[in-house]
Amino acid sequence: MDNPIYLDNNSTTPVDPVVLEAMLPYFTKHFGNPSNATHAHGERASGAVEGAREQVASIIGARPREIVFTSGATESNNLAILGAARRYRSRGNHVVTTSVEHKAVLGPIRELEREGFLVTVLGVDSTGRVSPQGVADAITERTLLVSVMTANNEIGTLQPIDEIGRICCERGILFHTDAAQALGKIHIDVEMLRVDLLSISAHKMYGPKGVGALYVRSNGAGSSIESLVYGGGQENGLRSGTLPVPNIVGLGVACQLACDHLTTEPLRLQELKRRLRDSLLGGLQNLQIHGHPSEHLPGLLSVGFPAIDGDALIHSLSEIAVSQGASCSSGSFEPSHVLLAIGLSDDLARATIRFGIGRFTTAEEVDYAAAYTVRIVRRLQDLFADRSLKATRIPVPQG
Repeated sequence: MDNPIYLDNNSTTPVDPVVLEAMLPYFTKHFGNPSNATHAHGERASGAVEGAREQVASIIGARPREIVFTSGATESNNLAILGAARRYRSRGNHVVTTSVEHKAVLGPIRELEREGFLVTVLGVDSTGRVSPQGVADAITERTLLVSVMTANNEIGTLQPIDEIGRICCERGILFHTDAAQALGKIHIDVEMLRVDLLSISAHKMYGPKGVGALYVRSNGAGSSIESLVYGGGQENGLRSGTLPVPNIVGLGVACQLACDHLTTEPLRLQELKRRLRDSLLGGLQNLQIHGHPSEHLPGLLSVGFPAIDGDALIHSLSEIAVSQGASCSSGSFEPSHVLLAIGLSDDLARATIRFGIGRFTTAEEVDYAAAYTVRIVRRLQDLFADRSLKATRIPVPQG
């Protein structure tokens, strides 16, 4: 198909038409630089930025001054982890994280390791969850930062952020969470969760690519971090550079839309996911559903198809757009580090498909995708069974 059914919303989402409409005037009509408030153009742009800052803050229960605009969750994660560790190195040199984090978290943590920091990477159970007690046991007198994602991008498991936040707060340790996958899908309140640093991405929640935000608590241990980008001192000196006003406006409106639909949309996504899961389980045998059965993102379904070549599977599903592991690792010959961390074999990890249901997914599309996947998988099972049978036949001697 020229335009396959899109079921990869955990990779990226289309920009909501309401978001796009709000952005358009700031490309041509209201194009001013928000850093220059000496005339009406700059004032209007600055007002739009501050309005978006309020919208982003509102969805997580923060104050507008605690929101720092970035280019996306990858930069937010780097700024949070590197900025906090370097700023507070006099307090300690130990960082705690988990084996299922996004590479945008594991990357800067490995950089800290190269700089001489000590790193503890905690394992998870078969559902992808880290133990809060394991986090507590890993903390030492030299621990200065704990980073645990809110929701896993590959299997959808929600981490016990509230318990981890309590542990970190009681011990006076900075707590960072990558909330790129969770924001807009579950309720997040930084005060209730006792989070010091939280990363946000617009393009995971129907906003534009190229913009995100970092929540930085303005009191307590997380009141200051070290900048990674120097220049004009924008964003209170934490992130220099001319602000991309259209994108920031888009992020703000995306947050507002998500907030407006937070009581209804997750339920709809959950029902569509159940519909897809039940259809797959009803049509195929021996499937493995990955992730926690209840503490789970509403629209993400990770399914393992045993005894099938993963590359053959993903290339055969041409009529639906899905992912094989994380989108950032597409094209990699290595199996997903997340799936290996929950105990899957290399073969099953490669034969795992992530279905991402989103705001614009319909029940009809889910039904078609389920029936189509069942048909393709059965065809591949027959093909590989036939090859296996031929390979095990013993030739009969002649004469």
